[in-house]
Amino acid sequence: MPTAIRSLLDLLDLDEIGPDTFRGLSPTHGWRRIFGGQAVAQALIAASRTVTGRAAHSLHGYFILPGDPRLATTFRVERVRDGGSFSTRRVVACQDERAIFIMSASFHRDEDGFDHHEEMPPGVPEPEELPSEEALLRAFLARQVPDHIRSFWDRERPVELRPVRPRDFTDPGVGEPRHLVWFRSSGPMPDDPALHRCVLAYATDFTLLDTALIPHGYSVFDKRLMVASLDHAVWMHRPFRADEWMLYVQTSTNAHGARGFTRGSVFSRSGTLVASVAQEGLIRRRTRRSDPDSDLPIK
Repeated sequence: MPTAIRSLLDLLDLDEIGPDTFRGLSPTHGWRRIFGGQAVAQALIAASRTVTGRAAHSLHGYFILPGDPRLATTFRVERVRDGGSFSTRRVVACQDERAIFIMSASFHRDEDGFDHHEEMPPGVPEPEELPSEEALLRAFLARQVPDHIRSFWDRERPVELRPVRPRDFTDPGVGEPRHLVWFRSSGPMPDDPALHRCVLAYATDFTLLDTALIPHGYSVFDKRLMVASLDHAVWMHRPFRADEWMLYVQTSTNAHGARGFTRGSVFSRSGTLVASVAQEGLIRRRTRRSDPDSDLPIK
């Protein structure tokens, strides 16, 4: 198993330190703040540890404060309700007794019902027809790339991304607020469905907010901007494996008042809709008086 996906699975192996209370760590390289997808995934696995016989079908999280990757994070789970078909959990992630992330999650027992779904966009190239992430990175990093962009991309990651139309983060240009990316874990995963849901939740925060910047000619790496996820919601509709290729279709329907709204549809390779995603993020122009970290939530 590649090192990066093994490391992510280790991050999801939370320590139980008390009744419905868990502790998680973060990688100490990369972002100065905890990656938002990591907070979502760890909170989801904490909630899942308190539910039996039901799978997570939706989660709604809010990023409150920037998480420090040098510190352990405590996840406290509240058992809000266990009904006949659904279980509801609330998770508060804390560092130094301060909430940095809160999430509600709902779990549903498997049952029969109606079935229809949105169709995958036609004519999308298969992932094998696209340059590998390694090839894209070699070409990108061979150029004069700012250090903060190079340090983020020039390392192994647990999720492999193959964009249908790769963005140039140093000169992004202006385009339609739509972004299509094939993704999967960077190596095979265990069969535990809860882990696959957590890795999908982790991956859905990677490229979503950047979609709101495409019509304006910016990227999330632009130092003229303050960019951070404000909230994140995922609905999981059907079974899937995170170590198989999935297509992430992302669109931005609105940007206003220093906030951008984005949503995404995740399709299996066979064209089945497996998950839907929505997110609002901060996309604020910096001023000289702006403190770059004073009011930013987790990325």
